[in-house]
Amino acid sequence: MNRTQLIQTIRQKRSYLCVGLDTDPQLLPVSFARTAEGVLQFNKAIIDATRSTCVAYKINTAFYESLGAHGWTVMEKTVGYIGDEHFIIADAKRGDIGNTSYQYATAFFSQMNVDAITVSPYMGEDSIKPFLTFPDKWTIVLGLTSNSGAGDFELLNCDGAPLYEHVLRKVSSWGNPSNLMFVVGATQADSFTRIRSICPDHFFLVPGVGAQGGSLGEISQKAMNKDVGFLVNASRAILYASSEADFAEAAAKVAEKYQAEMSTYL
Repeated sequence: MNRTQLIQTIRQKRSYLCVGLDTDPQLLPVSFARTAEGVLQFNKAIIDATRSTCVAYKINTAFYESLGAHGWTVMEKTVGYIGDEHFIIADAKRGDIGNTSYQYATAFFSQMNVDAITVSPYMGEDSIKPFLTFPDKWTIVLGLTSNSGAGDFELLNCDGAPLYEHVLRKVSSWGNPSNLMFVVGATQADSFTRIRSICPDHFFLVPGVGAQGGSLGEISQKAMNKDVGFLVNASRAILYASSEADFAEAAAKVAEKYQAEMSTYL
């Protein structure tokens, strides 16, 4: 899905909701087996419950890689079940020397056929450039994250500015707003105005709304540009809205609530 298609989908659905499929077998409702097949069936039910209200899905690969070869099969089948009407993100946080990054990009863009992958910028330009060579695919670079450890490196003062600002400026020069996004955590709301001034046209992937306490209204006010310009990810708040037989209906209601609020900001 290219930039134009993503923006059109957001406008048509009046939503910028991304549903995170961080599916933990141990947290599945009791009616599901705590196996790879149980994860797949649960994913399908969540996707069916949220298709109409979200524009994107984010698959956190760690929850599938931990299941071994069966987990990779579940990822592939989940991507296939989502189809091509939603933006699909592999939350894999890859990043290595150039030839290794190219293999990671091939695995997710060509074999898994996702639209985007999250990467770490720590190793610099040659570790990210290979991802940017795939047409109509997106590289989502970690910028300012929502975890408590963000202060260890991202917020360090470097030449008068936080390190993450240097990352945003430098990485922006390697691609363009049609193939680069940045992860900016919702719990860092006070920084969004500054970040938007640095990256006026780029999309942001915003985790941290919902279970982590980020404010959808505050983020929408500070991060939105003329093309909306961001996707808000919600994972646990939707996936585990209920642990009972009504889990899908409960997930749908939470997603609908997010979409209804988002529509008021568009």
